[in-house]
Amino acid sequence: MEKWAGVILAAGQGVRMKSRTPKVLHRVCGKEMIRYPVDLLHQSGIKLIVVVVSPLNAGAIREVLGDDVEYVTQPEVLGTADAFSRAWEMVKGRVEHVIMQGGDAPLVRLESIKRLMDCHTVQKHQMTILTGVEVTTQDLGRVVRDEAGRVTAIIEAADWTGETGVPTEVNSGVYCFDASWVSDKLTTIQPSGRGEKYLTALASAGDDASIKGVIVSDSTEMLGVNNRLQMSQVEAIQRQRIREQWMFAGVTMTDPASVFIDADVQIGQDTVILPNTMVLGASCVGERCEIGPNSVIKNSNLGDDCRVTASVLESSTLESNVNMGPFSHLRPGSYLESGVHIGNFVEVKNSRLGAGAASGHFTYLGDASIGAKVNIGAGTVTCNYDGKDKHVTVVGAGAFIGCDTMLVAPVTVGPDAVTGAGSVVTKDVPRGKLAVGIPAKIMSKKE
Repeated sequence: MEKWAGVILAAGQGVRMKSRTPKVLHRVCGKEMIRYPVDLLHQSGIKLIVVVVSPLNAGAIREVLGDDVEYVTQPEVLGTADAFSRAWEMVKGRVEHVIMQGGDAPLVRLESIKRLMDCHTVQKHQMTILTGVEVTTQDLGRVVRDEAGRVTAIIEAADWTGETGVPTEVNSGVYCFDASWVSDKLTTIQPSGRGEKYLTALASAGDDASIKGVIVSDSTEMLGVNNRLQMSQVEAIQRQRIREQWMFAGVTMTDPASVFIDADVQIGQDTVILPNTMVLGASCVGERCEIGPNSVIKNSNLGDDCRVTASVLESSTLESNVNMGPFSHLRPGSYLESGVHIGNFVEVKNSRLGAGAASGHFTYLGDASIGAKVNIGAGTVTCNYDGKDKHVTVVGAGAFIGCDTMLVAPVTVGPDAVTGAGSVVTKDVPRGKLAVGIPAKIMSKKE
C-alpha cells in the first residue's frame, strides 16, 4: 500500500472563461494550469495521481498530461464531493492518505503542500485544510472556527450570507484526508439546495480537534482562476515569482518588470536579460549570455556566452559564443554552431550554419547547410521554393558568397568556392571555383 495518492479536480466547465479551450488548459506563464498541481504532487513524492475530467475535456487534458496520471470521468457537474468520490473509487484500498486540489489554482507552493502533508500525518488529523488569511475574495469559501480556533465548518461562497469584500480566512480547496475516515464520511454528504454535493461539508464532520486548518504564509496562493481577469492577476504574480527565482540564482535583470520568463525556462548563472525581453516555452539559456534588449526566445536552446540583441528565435539552437542581431530572425529548425555571427536583418529557416560562419546583413537562408567559416555577403538569398516544393542549398566550408547572390536551389557551392556580386547561381559550383554572372558561369579564380 502506498502512503499517499493525489486527486486533482479538472471537470469544471469554466463557463466564465468564455472560451472553447477547457479552463484548466489555459496557460499561466506558458504552462497549462492543470500541469501546476500535477507537477506539485509529483515533486511532493506522490506517484499515484488521479485527474477527474469531464466528457467534454477528457481528450484535450489527456493530450497534455499523457500517461503520467490516471483519469476518471465525472459525467455530470454534481459538485466537488461527487467528483472526488469517483476518484476515490480508483485509489480506495491502495493508500493511507489522499491529498486533493483543484486544477485551476496554479499559485500553491511546494513548501505549503509539504507543510500541509506533514501536519496531517504527524498530528494524525482526519482532514487537514490549506487556508489563507486576510484574503478579500467572493469566489472562495469561508473558514469558520470556534472560540478555541478549531475549524468547525467551511461555507461555500455561493452560500455565504455575511459581509463581503472584507479580509477573512478562506479555503484554498486543497485538502488532506485520512483514507479510512474519508471513505466512511463521503457517503454522508447531502446535496445542497442546488443539487450539488460539496466536499467542504466534511469540515463539519470531524471528531473533536480532528479537522485542522494550516495557514499559508503567502495569501496569494489562495487565488484561483475563474475568468480572464483573474488569470491575468495570477499570471502577474507567477511571473514575479519566476523573475525572483532566477535573480536569486544568479541571473541579472536590469529592468525585471519588463522581462517575461515562462515557467519551464532554464537560465544559466551570470546571464544578463535586458529590458523588453521574453524567454518563452521550454527555452534553455546557458551561462554568461546577454539577451536583449527587445528579444524573444521561444522553445530554443542557447549555449554559453551567446549574445542576442533585438532579435527573435523560434525552436532553434545556438551553440556557444554565437552573436546575433539586431533585428534578425531564426525560424524553427535553425542551428548555429559555435562562433557563428548573424548580423542585422538576417532570416534563417530550417538551416544549419557551421562553426565560425558569418552572415552580416540583409540575407535569407532557408533549407540550407552552410559550412564552417563561410562568409555570406549582404543581400544573399537562397531561392529554396519553386512554387511547389522546398529545395536544399549546400555551401561548403570556407566558401565566400558575394553580395546579392541568388542561390537557386537545389544547388551546391563547393568548399572554398566564390560567387561574384550579383550572381544568380543555378548549377553546382565545384570546390575552389568562381561563379559569376546571370546565370552564373563557372571559371577559375584567376580568370
